Amino acid sequence: MPEYLTPGVYVEETSFRARSIEGVPTSTVGMAGLTHYGPVPYPAVRFPAAQPGGQPTSLPPMLVEPPLVTSFSEFDRAFAGMGDITPGTPNYAALSARAFFSNGGRRLYVSRVFPWARTDDGEIDPDQLDGCFARRDVGTATPPVAQWRARWPGEAGREIQVQVAFVRSKNVIVSRPDPQTNQPVPALTGVQPGSLVELAAQAPPDNTPPQTANLRVIVLDPQDGTLKLEGQNGQLEAVPDSQGFHIQLTVTFAMGASRNDVYTGLAIDPRHPRSVLRILQQVHPVDELSLAWLRITGADPPAAGLLAALLAPESQGYLTGGSNGTGEAAPRDFEGEEANPDDAGHPATGLNALATIDDIAIVIMPDAGSLEGDVARTAVDALIGHCERLRYRMAIVDPPPDQSISGIRQFRSQFDSTYAALYYPWLEILDPNARPDPGTPPPRIPLPPSGFVAGIYARSDIERGVHKAPANEVLLGLTRFQANVTFDRQAVLNPEGINALRFFEGRANRVWGARTMSSDPEWKYVNVRRLFIYLEHSIDKATQWAVFEPNNERLWASIRQTIEDFLRVVWRSGALMGTRAEEAFFVRCDRTTMSQNDLDNGRLICLIGVAPTYPAEFVIFRIGQWTADAERN
Repeated sequence: MPEYLTPGVYVEETSFRARSIEGVPTSTVGMAGLTHYGPVPYPAVRFPAAQPGGQPTSLPPMLVEPPLVTSFSEFDRAFAGMGDITPGTPNYAALSARAFFSNGGRRLYVSRVFPWARTDDGEIDPDQLDGCFARRDVGTATPPVAQWRARWPGEAGREIQVQVAFVRSKNVIVSRPDPQTNQPVPALTGVQPGSLVELAAQAPPDNTPPQTANLRVIVLDPQDGTLKLEGQNGQLEAVPDSQGFHIQLTVTFAMGASRNDVYTGLAIDPRHPRSVLRILQQVHPVDELSLAWLRITGADPPAAGLLAALLAPESQGYLTGGSNGTGEAAPRDFEGEEANPDDAGHPATGLNALATIDDIAIVIMPDAGSLEGDVARTAVDALIGHCERLRYRMAIVDPPPDQSISGIRQFRSQFDSTYAALYYPWLEILDPNARPDPGTPPPRIPLPPSGFVAGIYARSDIERGVHKAPANEVLLGLTRFQANVTFDRQAVLNPEGINALRFFEGRANRVWGARTMSSDPEWKYVNVRRLFIYLEHSIDKATQWAVFEPNNERLWASIRQTIEDFLRVVWRSGALMGTRAEEAFFVRCDRTTMSQNDLDNGRLICLIGVAPTYPAEFVIFRIGQWTADAERN
């Protein structure tokens, strides 16, 4: 309790209300899948020695988290659009992200999967990493002065085009009176330490490249605090009585028809805050989604030499090299690896990279639907296991393509989980990457349903709430379903927990099922499972304050009041049954829920019961005949 040692008046704040519980978001989706290009974590990259007898070098690991995108335009910039992963392999992740946003989704975390080459013990082979990145040598020297390198691995790095140009400003040498003699002396203006200046008697023509011998770097003299020039021997030189022209770089990265990033006003010297070596560095660049970066391959070159190398015609153009690793992702690549707590250079990948993001409530893995046989089962097991292990997530499972009714039933029979839902069949969309020939129908491509359904989940949560079953909702952005699920066919699928996607004449394409992949009738419906995820996660996050509080009646009463207030709001929103709050839920936290042994061992046990609303899956109207003269009661 507070100490009162000195006589006086003490004003203290206190609270007379229970702590409130804020509901967690339920519409945020996490996706793991192959993409055309984009952020992916990887360990340190090793390089062989640049010269015979030299020492090998390495780059630091790339520890990036799955980026959050809130529109498909953001996804397009981060992951280079919807281009095929390899020729003939559709970009299911990008197409699913497009379907997610077109159907009402708003927040999507994307964990890029990359099929790295691995060692015999299953670890990513650091000696094979360098070959996965496209690059272009800077200058004509051997070895090169520097390299432009793709920021992320993959053959898509070959689509990156680098252009470097220089901008020569007006004269930055002016005359100013000397503070002591009051005589005019040359001084620098409009520049800062690290800037590059070209000395000349008169302004060179605009297209004339800077002369290396006339280039100087501006530095700050520690003796008098004035700006001076750094000569080629490192000695400071006074500002000459001539003209000086500020030289800046403009670097342009282009990729495809829609991506064109221009970085202007760049300096050469690393001491400048806008040095090209800072703005376009490997780790933590100014633009986290930059396409490429500049690597100095040996000792730091002089600014004038690096400028000449960057402006050389051989340094311009497309990056070359790069590979897609093993070329085909395995289930282990989708599941990924957990971060090693004892090794900061061992980042989490795949699904495990999504584990650290607390907001995710729905998880999809569209590429798993394109797999077959035991490989598909292993990938789906990894997806379901991810959600079961983290508890507060729901998996949307894609079936294999071109499945018959018997095939999808056999696929469904391999799983049993309350944290997953299966939707059938695949959908067809117009191929956004194809240009149809005149007079021919636009080409179509098949797409797994998870991206569409995840958008429906998000849209239903936003408009109605998590307690509303995400069914009887219109799917947008498709041309047709690959298979026609009729009334009689769904009578076979629905009892087995296979949610049908159906077309209704005059009512469009709709999600027509809301069941989990569970054999437990208590968790048969998706909305019931997701409602409990919402309640459990919200209570979990909002009651962390109770840890290490005195475990007595006062704490129990506060816990009860906090949870009751939260559940009363949930009941009023229509998520719970009952005409009164007492019928909708109960909260017990007292001596009836805890024994003395529990108290002695520091355990507080609160018992909560809720009555969820179940969807009206079967609407039945019973109609019979009666006579007009029948007596009415």
